[in-house]
Amino acid sequence: MNHQHARPGRPGRRQVLRGAAAAAGTASLWSLTGRPARADQAGADRVHPDQAAAVPGGLVAARQLGRFEVLALLDAHGPFPGTRQAAFPTAGAAHWRRARELDPAAFGPGETWELDFRCYAVRGPGGRVTLVDTGVGPAGSPASGWAPVPGRLPKVLAAAGIAPGDVTTVVLTHLHEDHYGWSVLPDGTPVFPNARYLVQRAEVAALAETRTAMTYVVAPLRRAGLLREVDGRLRLPGPGPACDVLTLLPTPGHTPGHQSLLVEGGGHRLVVTGDVLVHAVQLADPAVAYAYELDPELARRSREELLAEARRTRAVLATAHLNQPFVRLPGPPPGQGRG
Repeated sequence: MNHQHARPGRPGRRQVLRGAAAAAGTASLWSLTGRPARADQAGADRVHPDQAAAVPGGLVAARQLGRFEVLALLDAHGPFPGTRQAAFPTAGAAHWRRARELDPAAFGPGETWELDFRCYAVRGPGGRVTLVDTGVGPAGSPASGWAPVPGRLPKVLAAAGIAPGDVTTVVLTHLHEDHYGWSVLPDGTPVFPNARYLVQRAEVAALAETRTAMTYVVAPLRRAGLLREVDGRLRLPGPGPACDVLTLLPTPGHTPGHQSLLVEGGGHRLVVTGDVLVHAVQLADPAVAYAYELDPELARRSREELLAEARRTRAVLATAHLNQPFVRLPGPPPGQGRG
């Protein structure tokens, strides 16, 4: 969540978020040593989570799709700086009521927005691991000014039995700092030395040479020979059968080269969404814009198309910021989705 792709005349997202964090008091926002217990957790099944297995503490949950095991990895959790209405200025009272039904844990005290910061690992045949996004990162990472750093990703990967050297592919859905934080250490050392880091060419092309994403993550990965820029939809090579495949899906709008990952296995589908949607209010109505989308109209189209296809194919959504890792889409509320 940074300002690399801010529209002309708009303050960048990092600038706004850091200001909000400072106004609220960084220590009070981010002094989280673990995920808090939530009294309304029992109601979170209203977003229809599918939890096949879990590591104690709720840091890892898993689903099996054919020969793929998809692991949801909780890097961090906390309140978003500012109010939820400021983050979703077009949302109305009916949208918020529906969103509360879908993800009650997103509603903190007052107008606060509670969210997870989550990455996903797809473990395939032979123990090959594809990691989708790398979270908020360590202390000193670019997200430090506003996000709950340090994240837990290295410890969570270890709890799931994944060593850094096991990761053969890292898919970066986009180059916002809460999604690339553990890609490299602050000194530029790649955290996953055996991996190809995949990012859409359009995402990198939109960055000025002085932007943080370029200097912190893109340049070090290029120097290490680990960055691979791709164009559009791409099926990833793998040893699995033809029916078990991973495919990069362009889903632009949030950023110029935003991408999602489609997992197909055992006759089932799962989409790792990145920031195509960031709050249940965008499940309530995909037309609700997020204040930090570079191109709100394009983001809306990407969201509507992804959700429509997920409904059509009964795909599970694996979301970065909702408070449940695996979400089956609810039916439309009465009177919506027809005509």
